[in-house]
Amino acid sequence: MITTNGLQKVDVIYRRVDDEFIDPEVFNKNSLLGTSGLFKAYLKGNITLVNAPGTGVVDDKAVYAYIPRIIKYYLGEDMILPNVKTYICDEESDRKYVIENIHNLVVKQTDASGGYGMLIGPKSTKAEQQEFITKIKHNPRNYIAQPMINLSRVPTITDDTIEGRHVDLRPYALYGEDIKIIPGALTRVALKKGSIVVNSSQGGGSKDTWVLNS
Repeated sequence: MITTNGLQKVDVIYRRVDDEFIDPEVFNKNSLLGTSGLFKAYLKGNITLVNAPGTGVVDDKAVYAYIPRIIKYYLGEDMILPNVKTYICDEESDRKYVIENIHNLVVKQTDASGGYGMLIGPKSTKAEQQEFITKIKHNPRNYIAQPMINLSRVPTITDDTIEGRHVDLRPYALYGEDIKIIPGALTRVALKKGSIVVNSSQGGGSKDTWVLNS
């Protein structure tokens, strides 16, 4: 890594680009996002990628529905913190429920991110609902649905006043010999009035997160 004090050795990288953009020498030759030679260093064990190549499979939103089953299968335990109920549109019974109740559900495209490919049922029009029903019937594997979660609201400075905006809290945990919850988190805020989509790509932002010691 180039710093103001010269080169500094890097041991661990947390990447924010897809697999095919990691290293133009190995994957996408036209990519300007990756780092040339990174994959060679990774194969030699000189660098650790926290989210190693191939781990992007967990970005598939269909995985949500299977987490309770995965935990039960491998650990023989029930989840301590329950997941949001997730309906797999590729499963006939779930698909039928989603289509009949789409006005009450949030439908998400399994391979999309950043708030794209999503329908907020309670805030959508009949035409938008019908459009997503058509998409689900055409490619059910590509969609899941969940009940809409009413996010908390906090006072937020807007252009000319202070109004309530929806927020979500993303805590972080480090898993090693022990599991440690980091004393901090990312608080994302939906800056558009009435919106519950906090993604920055959809007009969302972030707020300071205060951790208070009792």
